[in-house]
Amino acid sequence: MSWHALEPVDESFFRNAPIVHRYPVKLPVPPEQVWAQISSDESLSAWRGLRVPRLTWTSPRPFGVDTTREVVLPLSAMTVRERFFRWDEGKGYSFYAESANRPLLDRFAEDYVVEPDGDGTLLTWTIAFRARPALRAAAKLTDPLNRRGFGLFARAAKQHFAARP
Repeated sequence: MSWHALEPVDESFFRNAPIVHRYPVKLPVPPEQVWAQISSDESLSAWRGLRVPRLTWTSPRPFGVDTTREVVLPLSAMTVRERFFRWDEGKGYSFYAESANRPLLDRFAEDYVVEPDGDGTLLTWTIAFRARPALRAAAKLTDPLNRRGFGLFARAAKQHFAARP
């Protein structure tokens, strides 16, 4: 497999990337349960509606800043190698893609925030990316479809945690 390097990012990328999508999801379970799932060995690959074919942590526990993993993204056959640059135990994490097997993007990052919300949890997922120069116009054109596709995250989270009260 051939790997293509992506540029590292920091938290400012979630404010000023060309394409940013936020998905707040209210879940009927305590924050500890949400955190346990998103930081587990299977993490999001356990969410049937999300269809993450494979997720492999490539760093030993305990996880923290500079933890790495490799993920096959849903519906795209794209594999990314990720590096965590924020890890707030029990509260959330952020990572960027260091490399990908397809040369589509030059920056890609995700942010997860887990917050108490009444008797449940507010999980906010943010995805931010910038396509490679030759693909930027196409990325803008297809963004409405991408927004809907990324919306699968919210539906999958609700389904996953509704089945685990």
